[in-house]
Amino acid sequence: MLKLPPVLMAVASKDAVSINLHFGHTRAFLIYRVSGDHCEFVERRAVDLYCQGHTGDRSAMELILETIKDCHAVFVVKIGDGPQERLKRIGVISVSDYGYEEIEESLLHYVQKSDWS
Repeated sequence: MLKLPPVLMAVASKDAVSINLHFGHTRAFLIYRVSGDHCEFVERRAVDLYCQGHTGDRSAMELILETIKDCHAVFVVKIGDGPQERLKRIGVISVSDYGYEEIEESLLHYVQKSDWS
């Protein structure tokens, strides 16, 4: 495994303990700085609610993209195909493999298992 310089990761969480929100249901992303063996909370970034029932708010999506564009990935319980594609276009990976798991442990596991080459 290559040594990864610290990267920012966004997390959708309602309790700051586990990854427990759908992408469209979060009103704020928790931002963590993560390296191969270290994870630290940096800040909370507020966003407008994207999901409005079965539709998405375009202006809210633009704010979300702007808010987390400096992050390597966003960790969520679930994300729709449309938002996932929009994130991909700005270079942000959506990760839903760690739903309902502890935040820091999940972020470290993701970084340690990833092939950064």
